[in-house]
Amino acid sequence: MPDRPRARPHAPADPAAADLGRRRLVSLGRRLAPRVGRGLLAAALTVLPVGALAGVVKAQVGPLVPLDRAAILAATDVTRTHPGLLSALVAWQEVFLPGYVYLMTVPVLVFAWRRGLRSRTLWALPTMLVGWNLGLDVKLLVRRARPEYADPISAAPGWSFPSGHVFNMTMACVCCLVLLWPLLRRPAARVAACAVAGVLVVVTMLDRVFLGVHYPSDTVGGVLLAFALAFSSWVGYAGLPRRRRR
Repeated sequence: MPDRPRARPHAPADPAAADLGRRRLVSLGRRLAPRVGRGLLAAALTVLPVGALAGVVKAQVGPLVPLDRAAILAATDVTRTHPGLLSALVAWQEVFLPGYVYLMTVPVLVFAWRRGLRSRTLWALPTMLVGWNLGLDVKLLVRRARPEYADPISAAPGWSFPSGHVFNMTMACVCCLVLLWPLLRRPAARVAACAVAGVLVVVTMLDRVFLGVHYPSDTVGGVLLAFALAFSSWVGYAGLPRRRRR
């Protein structure tokens, strides 16, 4: 009976390589920990206004609730008597769905990457995607019902606070502005970019209210939350040394 081939013994691991790997992991952790800590601290502070607003709308207390309802009734009355306005609002709603908004940022990300802003691009992309999911989580946490009134103009699924359209539009605009800021060297270019971003956000806020699918406080909450999350993420990223950011 022929002998079976003997299994070759495994080569012993190189202790020097293993030690080098451990030291690299420790070094990476030491460099990441301060940035993560700064980002979490910034998030805890900047999300406070959003939490306060969410608490008010969830408890349905104070003068904000009747003001929200009055604004919805007045806005939908205007939309109901202007069919052209209604068509424009519905078109804006469909064109700027959150998924489409983030797809529209892809050319901006590619342009920034090709212009050498690779570290900023690697900051902007996950910030937007993580923010998109966090916005949905806040909706499930607050669970505010959509506006209810006679003869509704439009309907939308899910919860009301914060407005997903407004939140994601603000998040995309803020991240793209921060991403491209080093390339906007002229003051006029920076003013124009901020103006375009502001118009997109404000029109989206008006769109949600005049369609009657969000209260004004929902849209304000979306803007505040987007700024808070983008700022918190930027605080963590800004801790990188300049030579690494370049």
